[in-house]
Amino acid sequence: MHISEFDFELPEDLIAQQPLEPRDASRMLVVNRKTQNYRDGAFVEFPTFFESGDVIVLNNTRVFPARLLGHRMVNGERGASVEAFLVKKLGDDQWEVLAKPGRALKLGAELEFGNGRLRGEVIEIVEEGRRVIRFDCDDDFDRVIDEIGNTPLPPYIKREQDEQHRLDEPRYQTVYAKNRGAIAAPTAGLHFTERVFGELRARGVQVVEITHHVGYATFQPIRVEQVEEHRIAAESYEIGESAAATINAAKLAGKRVVSIGTTSVRALESATNENGQLIAGNNSTELFIYPGYRFRMVDALLTNFHLPQSSLLMLVSAFANRELVLAAYRHAVEQRYRFYSYGDCMLLI
Repeated sequence: MHISEFDFELPEDLIAQQPLEPRDASRMLVVNRKTQNYRDGAFVEFPTFFESGDVIVLNNTRVFPARLLGHRMVNGERGASVEAFLVKKLGDDQWEVLAKPGRALKLGAELEFGNGRLRGEVIEIVEEGRRVIRFDCDDDFDRVIDEIGNTPLPPYIKREQDEQHRLDEPRYQTVYAKNRGAIAAPTAGLHFTERVFGELRARGVQVVEITHHVGYATFQPIRVEQVEEHRIAAESYEIGESAAATINAAKLAGKRVVSIGTTSVRALESATNENGQLIAGNNSTELFIYPGYRFRMVDALLTNFHLPQSSLLMLVSAFANRELVLAAYRHAVEQRYRFYSYGDCMLLI
């Protein structure tokens, strides 16, 4: 398939810049795979689509402040401003980063962040312009990052620095986030509130949590023309014994397994064996889902609206079908839905 088959026109003013309050105030486009149609709705309706015994699967990863702002050091003096976005831990003191400006950060470049609390040196240049930096600090690394780092917002969300701290640090996080390790939020989960969970429980719908640390793969650009040639960077996930048992029992009973977000889909599908049984454990996945993939575990999906020509849009197109999904996207544009991380959502049933 050619990458152009996953394109669509999106007016820039539909890219959501601010989160809604309350969280569950978003609109929800409901796509029915069986009838091949869609209708406008609201996220507060979400519980009404499910019944006793169905299982909602949440990704409880927690975003950490992976965006570092600092300076190049030249002969012991601060030089030009730099940005390092932590994308993959390679060792106790080494990280692969997305760096800006990349061309200026050559091998051996020395860096400083947080007014000297964290220092770094570029020790390797890797593919797609990424760098490997060896860090040095006099305190616990994670503690320093939590204190000097910034919320890793996608580049299409524009913020002043003080506004980012005030608004996004609490809001670019699900209410159930627990396990630190994501460099981007599992955005389908941003809509959930205790009110919605209460309505799900009242209906007898089960809610379980897994962990899939959102990493570089989630926003990795596709740089090939033929979709099948794309490869996705590995991301780690963990599925506990209790969660696996609950999901397997529901599947055996003919109930639906509902994935909240595309990262949960990739973890669930990666951990499902050929017999359709979910296997608990810690693992990593490079699974790239595009049209033609046969789903073994997931029966319904809640997701936000994604970038054109992205691997996430391809996953959604595989779950329904490309024509239906793109028609639904065109409808969402016409009806002025809010797009991307802080935008509205789509429920595929």
